Amino acid sequence: MSDNTGMNIKIMDKDYRVACPPEQQASLRESAEFLNDRLEGIKRKGTIIGSERIAIMAALNLAHELLSSQHYEEKMGDVDLRMLNLQKKIDIALSEIDAA
Repeated sequence: MSDNTGMNIKIMDKDYRVACPPEQQASLRESAEFLNDRLEGIKRKGTIIGSERIAIMAALNLAHELLSSQHYEEKMGDVDLRMLNLQKKIDIALSEIDAA
């Protein structure tokens, strides 16, 4: 298991030092860039003032996207299950036709 090492990330023009295993640093850097892009996008719109409010709106938007994605995956799982059940019924029907 790797030890956590410190790495610097920049979010909304502020530097943060974060402990992270070396094998996850690229992913963390990508996550920080993604978050920073979201925060800067909200800031550019100019409708929300203040770093804390911008961060809360970004977090709320990301939470909404995550939950929407999870609901979509659940629905797709249901569709997959229904397709498997239909495939089984088709296989049974075809085997009955072959047996006749």
